[in-house]
Amino acid sequence: MSLRIAVQMDPIASINIAGDSTFALMLSAQARGHSLFHYAAHDLSYADGHVWTMADPVTVQRLAGNHYSFGPRTRIDLGSDIDVVLMRQDPPFDLGYITATHLLERIADQTLVVNDPASVRNAPEKVFVLDYPQFMPPTLVTRSIDDARAFLAQHGEIVVKPLHGNGGKAIFKVGRDGANLSSLIEVFNTAYREPHMIQAFIPSVTKGDKRIVLVDGEIAGAVNRIPGEGEIRSNLAVGGVAAKTALTAREHEICAVLGPALKKRGLLFVGIDVIGGEWLTEINVTSPTGIVAIDAFNGTDTSAMIWDAIEKRVAAR
Repeated sequence: MSLRIAVQMDPIASINIAGDSTFALMLSAQARGHSLFHYAAHDLSYADGHVWTMADPVTVQRLAGNHYSFGPRTRIDLGSDIDVVLMRQDPPFDLGYITATHLLERIADQTLVVNDPASVRNAPEKVFVLDYPQFMPPTLVTRSIDDARAFLAQHGEIVVKPLHGNGGKAIFKVGRDGANLSSLIEVFNTAYREPHMIQAFIPSVTKGDKRIVLVDGEIAGAVNRIPGEGEIRSNLAVGGVAAKTALTAREHEICAVLGPALKKRGLLFVGIDVIGGEWLTEINVTSPTGIVAIDAFNGTDTSAMIWDAIEKRVAAR
């Protein structure tokens, strides 16, 4: 089966091919004989029931500094010219992102969009996870300084972060004395129109924050991300260190509960984050990462698992 695949992503020139999950997926697709097109979300257009974009036919190779080449730019109808759209641009999960999901939703009966655009729109990372409070650390979503103070008094140490943040940005730990909590909430209230997420600080985060990848509801693998010196953030983008890991019984339980729901929603490639082997903090559906590190530690081929699942879904349409 040879597929025509449009990859909606950030500029390919600037990616780090050593660890980029989208690039790994593109290499794997190309090895299977699939054709690739690259475009940006802001290039999407709509008229008369059609969604199209100007796109670059692209070939890729694992050669830093010369990792891609474009063919002549062409207009493609994402409903009739393409078999699969990979929606892989990074957050922020803003109105531009949401608008792209609305447009792609209009071709979902013609073209397989991964992940399902309506489900992505309705399941932002730190909101979707609220469906599973039994697995989460104590959590407050608010803009209220008074509520934040009361939550701190109850839990001693807390973490404050943007509800739609990504990549470990703007995450703050507040100690028992509450120094600067009011100022922090004031800054957040100025910077963001939505509420903010406040959680009880989990000391075991120093041992790592595990990224577990699920493919069509099934566990593909995991990598532990250990915070750097003097950090509570474990994201690899802010200095966290990747380490080989295995899943705990609690993590298997979490995946068993989430897996069927993810599959039903058309969320085929998902990365969940678990602290201390037991505390679920995020369900990443917009542009999950981690498969390169997982495969390096485990000798697996998660990209192949993802394409197997995609090809199965295309064949069943």
